[in-house]
Amino acid sequence: MDEARLREIPLFAGLGKKERREVAKQADEVDVEPGRHLVREGEFAYEFFALEEGTAEVRRGDQLLAELGPGDFFGEMGLIGNVTRNASVVTASPVKVMVLTGSAFRHIERELPEVSTQIRKAIEERCRQLEPVS
Repeated sequence: MDEARLREIPLFAGLGKKERREVAKQADEVDVEPGRHLVREGEFAYEFFALEEGTAEVRRGDQLLAELGPGDFFGEMGLIGNVTRNASVVTASPVKVMVLTGSAFRHIERELPEVSTQIRKAIEERCRQLEPVS
């Protein structure tokens, strides 16, 4: 993956060039046609994804939870928590997606803890947004 493309993904935009280069070495880019499952609810998590181009839908059962577009990421909760996926993500258009496998993510955690910290902060923020308001 090209390091410069990571600047277009908000999660990685604030990283320095060295950090982006290392993440880019660990990442793959995949083109996916519409209607394909990127992740399936209930399956174990082995990858983390960030949409570069196109759109996807987050679904739990038949319920549409969210629509994702360029810059959005998903799959991190299951990967970091070592749990099953809590929703499915299905492409709604042709997409280009950045993929980090679990082993690549663990490598980044060891070699670039600041990147791991940034991803974990994004996860914590997402979890707070999902909590019911009392």
